[in-house]
Amino acid sequence: MKKFLVPLLFLANTWLVAQNATLRGNVYDEETGNPIGYAVISIANNPAQGAITDPSGFFSIANLNPGKYQINISYLGYENASFERELTAGSINYQRFLLKPAAIQLEEVDISGRRSQARSQIQISKLSVSPKQIRSLPSTGGEADVAQYLTVIPGVVSSGDQGGQLYIRGGSPVQNKMLLDGMIIYNPFHSIGLFSVFETETIRNMDVYTGGYNAEYGGRISAVVDIKTREGNRKRLSGLVSASPFQAKALIEGPIKPLKNENGNSISFLFTGKHALIDQTSRSLYSYAVDSNYYSFAQKDTSLSVAKSLPFRYTDLYGKLSFNAENGSKLDLFGFNFRDQFNFAGLAKLDWTSTGGGGNFTLIPNNSNVVLNGTVGFSNYNIALLEKDGAPRQSGISTYNANLNFTYYGNRNQVSYGFEFVGFNTDFRFRNLVGLSFAQEDFTSELAGYAKYRQELKNLVLEPGFRVHYYASQSRMSLEPRLGLKYNATDFLRFKAAGGVYAQNLVSTVNDLDVVNFFVGFLAGPEESLFKPNSRTPVDHRLQKAWHAVLGMEIDLGQYLEFNVEPYWKQFTQLININRNKLNAQDPNYITETGEAYGIDFTLRYSRGNWYHWGTYSYAKVNRNDGIQEYPPVFDRRHNINLLSTYRFGGQKQWEASARWNIGSGFPFTQTRGFYQDNPYNNLLQTNILTGNFPLGILLSDKINGGRLSWFHRLDASLKYTAKFSRYAALEITASVTNVYNRENVFYVDRVTNRRVNQLPFLPSLAAAVRF
Repeated sequence: MKKFLVPLLFLANTWLVAQNATLRGNVYDEETGNPIGYAVISIANNPAQGAITDPSGFFSIANLNPGKYQINISYLGYENASFERELTAGSINYQRFLLKPAAIQLEEVDISGRRSQARSQIQISKLSVSPKQIRSLPSTGGEADVAQYLTVIPGVVSSGDQGGQLYIRGGSPVQNKMLLDGMIIYNPFHSIGLFSVFETETIRNMDVYTGGYNAEYGGRISAVVDIKTREGNRKRLSGLVSASPFQAKALIEGPIKPLKNENGNSISFLFTGKHALIDQTSRSLYSYAVDSNYYSFAQKDTSLSVAKSLPFRYTDLYGKLSFNAENGSKLDLFGFNFRDQFNFAGLAKLDWTSTGGGGNFTLIPNNSNVVLNGTVGFSNYNIALLEKDGAPRQSGISTYNANLNFTYYGNRNQVSYGFEFVGFNTDFRFRNLVGLSFAQEDFTSELAGYAKYRQELKNLVLEPGFRVHYYASQSRMSLEPRLGLKYNATDFLRFKAAGGVYAQNLVSTVNDLDVVNFFVGFLAGPEESLFKPNSRTPVDHRLQKAWHAVLGMEIDLGQYLEFNVEPYWKQFTQLININRNKLNAQDPNYITETGEAYGIDFTLRYSRGNWYHWGTYSYAKVNRNDGIQEYPPVFDRRHNINLLSTYRFGGQKQWEASARWNIGSGFPFTQTRGFYQDNPYNNLLQTNILTGNFPLGILLSDKINGGRLSWFHRLDASLKYTAKFSRYAALEITASVTNVYNRENVFYVDRVTNRRVNQLPFLPSLAAAVRF
């Protein structure tokens, strides 16, 4: 009898769907044709059935009874809209909805959308960020950037303004997957760590997963940052030109085939570029930062001929061509070229480039509840560093990736599944301090499949998932179960949880003991024998692996105040690093470690009218174990607080004031025990070992990172004025100050000279942008 049960249930479900109707569609901005994500779709007299648009503006409501419906659409900053639609049995109805920008914005609409989304989505260890939120942050140079906003997110720590990297809930940068329109980006941050390769004005949505993410993401063991860019203006030619002491940028966009309201066909383009100016402007505007101890290259030794400027230079170019069909299907073609350089005369010279391109598509069939989307792309990243000692470091990685995803929309449930292929070439060359060379040239591929199911019950949302990831070079299959759930205890109280198993086959040249490392190279996971930490016991596999477990609670403290708390735990069961202390050719090229990260993040958010406040506190503890001792890595910041406030004022809300204050406990470092004269004994016949003046050697403490630097705290502020000349033309002037009270935050201390190197000093700036 049981063998007939599943087919009968399937036939019953098919019959039920055939008797009902499906309503789906896209919501667009009437003026630009751009999609509106997270708009609220509700059906009059039927509050149980509704939807929220995804970042592409798409929604689907299944299993509707045949009949006439009134559909209501609302979103912050737009006029509410209502439409009537007749649905027949078994039909799949597609509708485009255009919303008009509102003259008066009502924050209640935004609150309603967020609360509806909070009840129906898991949203644990996930933060969705809009360009508006990024622009509201006081930013260095008056230029809003992803790199600066990410450090406001709870659980995210930056190691510094210069060559700094992002560490997310105890994970190293190589353990974070950075995606741009579905393509993997290997080094998204410039050497001056205040700016990323991503242009804020092109971002449609940024999802940050700090842990516990589900099966659609894989190949990394800590976190995911998924950035999607928007399409170009489909109605008219528009753009932006801006300049500040740090950089100049321009954006141009418009229709090739304009969008008309009676149909959805259109072709549009978007192109943007930015170029650093700080290497030129700093000579006159910020000379005090160059001549003091604020940067490690500000040496007093004039024989090194150090440039009297901040020698950072970068150029970022990005372009996109979008084809949109009447039924919501679309194709995007894109390409990018990112370049970063610095030249510390007499000390080090670095140059890296990242180029790539590809396409992604969304296919919405007219007669099926399954929606398809996918990405195909190629990227190439090369970096070279030449230091004072003449030992070059080189790394290159070329990547091919493709994925295909299917999503089925049911009645209060959703099934997603898909496939992913990643192939990459690596070419790495390095020479360590004792002159031993290390090189790797390799090609490897990965193939993965996943499935995820989401079901909304009365008060419970379940989201189990499973990922199968095959690593060809390791001949290893990784089975990775995932789970997310949310329980809506009341209208204002929600509990949530998530967890899973994660693996990766990518190794970075950056080590968790590095304070500063401009050279960010990558290697495929080793194919040679590996041993457990500080032993000759072979490992079970040659992958890096981790377990995640996250709990959470959301409380709506009134209409405008929201509170979120998330304790988390990450167990890194195997980590792999290059053996940079290799002393002879017989020593292994790689070493293994284990690690653990746990903590708790608190977030308080208040939004009402012209006020927006955001406050976070994070307690975290991170450790690594090399088989000899357990130690905290250099990014182990135990306490971290971020406070952000934004206020809009003036008759037409033309003024916006913002302030951000950050305080964090000190990073760990390994203490110095003493010094000695480092005689290499390579020419004993001509060397007087008694009177010779040899280089100074350093004796470090046996306890790794046993000391702590002083606490960090800094206040940044900005004031923006917007002058509108017409409906579309406007001038924005932004005055900003980084480190308002000129706090001397230590970056590190040179052990030999005992010279303290600080992070950014007091930096005022004035930026201007023209929109048209």
